[in-house]
Amino acid sequence: MNAETCTVRLIGLRKSYQVGETSVEALKGVSLDVGSGEMVALTGPSGSGKSTLLNLCGLIDTPDAGEREVGGVSIDGLDEIGLTRLRREKVGFIFQGFNLVPVMTVFDNVEYPLLLLGVAAAERRQRVMTALQRVGLEDFARRLPDALSGGQRQRVAIARALVKSPALVIADEPTANLDSTTARQIVDLLHELAHERNASVVVATHDERMSSHCDRVLHLIDGELQ
Repeated sequence: MNAETCTVRLIGLRKSYQVGETSVEALKGVSLDVGSGEMVALTGPSGSGKSTLLNLCGLIDTPDAGEREVGGVSIDGLDEIGLTRLRREKVGFIFQGFNLVPVMTVFDNVEYPLLLLGVAAAERRQRVMTALQRVGLEDFARRLPDALSGGQRQRVAIARALVKSPALVIADEPTANLDSTTARQIVDLLHELAHERNASVVVATHDERMSSHCDRVLHLIDGELQ
């Protein structure tokens, strides 16, 4: 895969954690390219390194060794301000626990990434309502997250991710604990993010309903891609 079509490039990533007096190697030289418009599933047992790999892809964590590129930008040498700016501009996050702010309305939760980017108020409103319409929640804009079902909250999280048209979307178990109908809606929305908006989507999942609709399924076992 050449650099022009590659949104994420990971080369030889290694990451260890200290657990008491023991060093645990979470990733053992992982290399991965994810193309623009590609939806990739990461599978593997708990403790295999999936969340660590997602955190490194999403610029939340720093590897002990290896190289990373996101959106054609090399991560090596970026300071914390540069990393934060790149994460805000290029990366959207969707988590199993939704990570919505409970005291903010649905509208305000989706709007928040645009506030951080300094988008003008009129454009923010238009983009937020367009994102909420896409996930079928335009009538819920003024509700608080606690008034929504789990599936609705996950759709709010997806709207928040897509509102800034990110180059990369990181999703950690986005269909866990959702019924089949809602899970399929989530799969379809992520599929649209990748294929229609040309974003790269990297999903950690145990859910075959999700992995079976991805372009590639990669297995992570004991910190190594199989």
